[in-house]
This record gives sequence, C-alpha cells and structure tokens, in this order.
Amino acid sequence: MDKLSNYDENSDAGYTSSPSNTPAFSTVSGDSFAYCQTWTSSESEIVDESSYASESSPSPWRAKPNVLSKLGMKLCKHSMDDKLGGSDVLDSAELEMMKERFAKLLLGEDMSGSGKGVCTAVTISNAITNLYATVFGESLKLEPLKPEKKAMWKREMKVLLSVCDYIQEFAPTAQYLKDGTLVEMMKSRPRLDIYINLPALQKLDTMLMEILDTFQDTEFWYAGNIPGNLNRGASFRRIVPRKDEKWWLPVPCVLPGGLSDMSRKHLIEKRDCANQIHKAAMAINSNLLAEIDIPETYIDNLPKSGRSSLGDSIYHFMHTSDKFSPEQLLDCLKISSEFEALELVDKVESSMYTWRRKACLSHSISSWSKVKDLMEDTDYNDKSYTLAERAESLLFCLKQTFPELSQTSLDTCKIQHNRDVGKAVLESYSRVLEGLAFNIVAWIEDVLHVDKSMRNRDV
Repeated sequence: MDKLSNYDENSDAGYTSSPSNTPAFSTVSGDSFAYCQTWTSSESEIVDESSYASESSPSPWRAKPNVLSKLGMKLCKHSMDDKLGGSDVLDSAELEMMKERFAKLLLGEDMSGSGKGVCTAVTISNAITNLYATVFGESLKLEPLKPEKKAMWKREMKVLLSVCDYIQEFAPTAQYLKDGTLVEMMKSRPRLDIYINLPALQKLDTMLMEILDTFQDTEFWYAGNIPGNLNRGASFRRIVPRKDEKWWLPVPCVLPGGLSDMSRKHLIEKRDCANQIHKAAMAINSNLLAEIDIPETYIDNLPKSGRSSLGDSIYHFMHTSDKFSPEQLLDCLKISSEFEALELVDKVESSMYTWRRKACLSHSISSWSKVKDLMEDTDYNDKSYTLAERAESLLFCLKQTFPELSQTSLDTCKIQHNRDVGKAVLESYSRVLEGLAFNIVAWIEDVLHVDKSMRNRDV
C-alpha cells in the first residue's frame, strides 16, 4: 500500500493550465506581445479566487489522462464551474490559443527559437501599450467605456502589474532577540520606485475611469449617433467645422442654445480634473525616463559636432551671447508647429550630450553612466561645458513651451534598450495613462467649443 500511495502522489507531477475566461483582447493582427495577456489573466484570477483548503479533487485513477495534478484539477474546476457550469470539458481551440501565447511569451516573439527575441522588460512594456490600444483605440467619444472593455482593462492590467509584487530590495532593519540583544538584519521590501509610483498610477487609472463613467446621460451627442429623428448632423458640420488635424474624430453636437449651466459646469470640472491627472502622469513618466540609463547605442550615434547638429545660426547665438536667454532664442526661431519643436528638441538633446562628452574626455571615461558625476569636477570655464549647460536650459524651455510633445529619440531609445522590468512597467503604465488623460481633456474641449459656438450663434 505504501508503494501504491507513493505512486499515487508522484504520478501527479505538474499543473494543468486552466482555460481563459476572456477572448483574446488584441484585434490587430501582429500586435507585439499581445499573446501573453489572456493566458496569464486566467491563471491570476484563479489563484485569487481558489482556496487550497477546498475539497480534494477526484482520485487520479478516475481523472482524465490530461489532468496532471490534484492542485491543477482543483484550480481548473473552479474556473470551469464559472464558465461551463461545472463541466470539466476544455475547449480545444482556447487551449491551443493559450499554448501559442505562452510559447510566444517565452520566445520573446522570436519564432525561430534561436534566442534572439526581445527581453522581458520590452515584452511587458509592449503588452501594456498593446492592451491600451486594444481597449481605448476605438474610443473617440466622451462616453463610458463599454463593460467588456473595462473588465478586460482591469483584468489584464492586474496580471501585467502583478510582476511588481515580486520585485524586492533588501534593507537593513533592527530587531531585538529574546535576550534583549539588538541585531541588524536584512529584510526584503518592495523596491522604492515601485512602492511610490505604482499606487499613484493605479489611483490615477481609477480616477480616469470614474470621469468617463460620469458621461452616461449627457446633453450632447455626436454626428452619426443622433437621438430620435432629428437630423442635425449635416447642418451642424457647417456651423462648427472640424479642424483639419482632427478630421477622424466624430463631431460633437448640442441643442440650439447650448448646454445647461449644470452640464457646462460638470464638463469644466471634469476637464480640470483630467488635466491634473495628465500633468501627474506626465511628471511620473518624465522622472522614470530620466532614471533609465542612456543606452550605449545612443552615445555611439551622437554627432561628432554639436554645431553641425544644431546649425550655425543657433550655435552662433548660444556661443556668442554673454547672457544666454533660451526664451529670446525661441522667439527668434518662431516655431510654428509641434513637429518643428520635437525636431529641435532632438537636435538640442543630442548636441547637449555631445558637448558633455567632450567636456569629460580628459577623464578617460569608459562608461557613460559616470559622465554626470564627473561633470561636477569639470572646469566651468570650459567652452563645451558652457554650451552643454546652455543646451540643457534651452531643452528645458522647449519642453515647458510645448508640454504635449511626443517622445524624443532619446526616450524611445531608452524604452527599447531598457532591461529593468520594474521601470518598464511603470514607464509604460504612466505613458498610456498620460495619453488617456490627454484624450479626455481634448474631447471635453471639443464639446465646450461647440457649446460656445451654439450660444454665440443665438446672441
């Protein structure tokens, strides 16, 4: 009997992966790393809802051959009870989809299996970005998110963020022994950047969902979705035409006379709230990007001369001015679009690091990470040091003048070459929340603009 009992226990090695209770979220073929989310989602939810103290599973002698463990049977049973009413039949198509996504996750999207796939940090970053595109990509109106999309967002983000629960750091702590002796011990705790930023981002996420939920019954609608039999879409487009840069967005419509005072006040309050959320998410994202090390590939591709990157006119202004004023330089440049501003930011940023590198050449630096520390020891009268400082002030002024600029070339390079999983999760999460908050503000501004136009028409 002992041998039979041992065989009973040892023959159950392994876990049976339980089926996902959600469809694949990605609707775009070829979405990078979208495969990992449905597989991990079901497993995370099952662990949360399952209890190891529940009733024991059937004996393996009576179980189907594909059930490999008692624990796997219990986990699978809880999931299937919710989905199939207690049936233990596993959908073969869903199982194959789970296998495919898990395989792609392990391969890092390198289907050749040669180990040339992307790293884990980039995988999770792309997964969060793709999830945001899937859930919010078709949201172009100021309205609540569909229940299935909201459930998908919460469920999949919970799984993707769960990796942060296992990112720990050791910190010294004092502890008293039974005899009263005070000893110092190392205790694990969540990493500081995750401990600070992740709860803040989750709070911002919840606030944005709450803002969208408040626009359930509104006094405005959108052309193409007009209530009743009132066809106001065509005439409204002539009254308030859509700007060329927003031709793809639906046109908001209001009744003649505009919105009521209560509705207008509600819109303004939510706009201000979303604007503050956008600033907070943008600040978190900027700080996270600043903490990511500059990749060596970016340093290797820097221009040999900062002057050739910026151009003679800008270089002459920065080099010859006794008291450099970045605001005065921007006034002279007369930047007309954000595209021009982003192009100038890339040039200024690359020139700044070029001059910093030249200022530190005398120290024979082998690692770029030491440049910032050595800059403090550099001669302040050095020309390259002065130009680097002025380029930094110009860069700061540009970002203050154009706060809605997209990512610079350096930011993109940092994200692509980052190997820190915790920073990748926080950066991508803050980036998508920043984009959602910006869109909500823009949608509210569109409605308020139409409301103002309709009220002025009646005057």
